[in-house]
Amino acid sequence: MTSETHYDPHTGRPVESGTEVAADSLSVAVRLGLEPPRFCARCGRRMVVQIVPDGWTSVCSRHGLIDSVATGRG
Repeated sequence: MTSETHYDPHTGRPVESGTEVAADSLSVAVRLGLEPPRFCARCGRRMVVQIVPDGWTSVCSRHGLIDSVATGRG
């Protein structure tokens, strides 16, 4: 059985599957769901983020678009 590495979408740090980032290591805005992801959770690359009045969009050059509607936050 192999362990696949994912990345924290707010810090870009590697996170092993099945583990979670400690809540106390995240900013208050991230914990409240107000901060959009800045890094791709699949590859760890920095994403292009655009804030709009009704939510946000984040685009990874490899994995495409993620938006606040898709995550249930917009």
